[in-house]
Amino acid sequence: MNNFVTVGTVASVDGPLVNGTAPIEPPSELYQGRRAALSLDIVVVGCGLGGLAAAFCLVMAGHKVTILESATTIGEIGAGIQVSPNLTRQLIRWGLAKRLQEVVVKPEALTFRRWCTGETLAWTPWGDSMEKNYGAPYYHIHRADFHRMMYDLAQPYVNIRTNCRVVAMDPSIPSLTLRYGEVVHADLVIGADGLKSTTREYVVGGPDEPTPTGDAAYRAVIPTEILLADPDLRGLVEIPEMVGWLGPQRHIMGYNIRAKKEYNLVMCHPDRDQEEPWKPEESAARMKAEFVGWEPRIQKLLSLIPSTLKWKLMDHAPLETWVHKDGKLALLGDSCHPMLPYRAQGSAIAIEDAAVLGNLFSRLSSYAQITPLLRAYETIRYDRATNTQASSSLNRVIFHLPDGPEQEKRDRQMRAAMEDALREARGEPPVSSTDTSTKGNANQWADKEKSVIQFGYDADEEAEKWWREHGQSKIGPLGMSSKL
Repeated sequence: MNNFVTVGTVASVDGPLVNGTAPIEPPSELYQGRRAALSLDIVVVGCGLGGLAAAFCLVMAGHKVTILESATTIGEIGAGIQVSPNLTRQLIRWGLAKRLQEVVVKPEALTFRRWCTGETLAWTPWGDSMEKNYGAPYYHIHRADFHRMMYDLAQPYVNIRTNCRVVAMDPSIPSLTLRYGEVVHADLVIGADGLKSTTREYVVGGPDEPTPTGDAAYRAVIPTEILLADPDLRGLVEIPEMVGWLGPQRHIMGYNIRAKKEYNLVMCHPDRDQEEPWKPEESAARMKAEFVGWEPRIQKLLSLIPSTLKWKLMDHAPLETWVHKDGKLALLGDSCHPMLPYRAQGSAIAIEDAAVLGNLFSRLSSYAQITPLLRAYETIRYDRATNTQASSSLNRVIFHLPDGPEQEKRDRQMRAAMEDALREARGEPPVSSTDTSTKGNANQWADKEKSVIQFGYDADEEAEKWWREHGQSKIGPLGMSSKL
């Protein structure tokens, strides 16, 4: 099919100042050199991180891809984002290693502290051990820098159209109707349009609004030169870590971004003013009121923030399916499995989705394989995404325990894992001879079994494995029969 109409605005990039100019070196080939024998016209709805990744992967698999983005310009607001090994291995594979090095910070450890005293509750070493243990590094990055490098990666190969809001869809064709009346046809549609997804409504059969969690988060970025001038705050920059302060119904995460030029803060709290209009000029005062009594370093950090953004935290229960019954529409990322921020896995899981989708569709040789490949994508990804959603929700409970017996039990577990980690760092033998001593720890990053599952995941390897075990015998013959 070649019936895309090139109206609408050609994409331009706008938004916060973006760092990073190193050349991108996209791989000459992916998927062990495979490219689809049958090239599809594919529409990706949404130009976020997941949409850009899906478009890039599908182009590398041999397809023609157009992104439809409702915004008039391409840009990404927000602040810091955590890029764990299961994500960085994909970015490095796609040729982004040099660009990453310009803008990321490699945290040396994860530290949790008590909200009112600053006492250390947990410490888990990261740094070079992440690459040693899981085959790829753990980074912190500014969301705008990340989005720009993904845009720069995809844009040379993808038709990116802005000001193209999808208002209706016929998934059986499939076709999409834009708000100014244009009808866009494709062979396949990938819905990557986020939490408030239009495409999801067609998969589930009607409106499907996200549910408020009752939490919200303030976000802010502080120049690190200010922190370095204060003896009490200097250590937050000099020894880069992901630092979390845990308190009743609240927590704060802080870490360095932009090559240690900025310090990112995310401050989760009860969403008390759900019905009141948000006034930026009042934001700093409201933010400070939520953290009265927190330790002196927090008070100093909050005093450096003149205004802040508020992020209402919304959730969705797992969907029964990510694929429309007609088999020509599938969902990806937050459109099907939105992640609460407590595990820092939202962008990672979306980009894993994209990698698996591209890998599978590099094998396409017949229209008869489209629906089975979409079902395979869901099979490979569904439990992984759903389990990560549950892990994120669990951290919300763990982080926000009220002071009392459950909080004291949590803190004892975290301290025990910290002592194990410190013994290991000193070269001393562990108390237990197995890795099960950290299993189920309240510090999920200290749970070695969970970390292997979360961070050791390789999306391409999982797709290759599924094809060897299932796809070659079940889906491969569909392509062969079409050639007879």
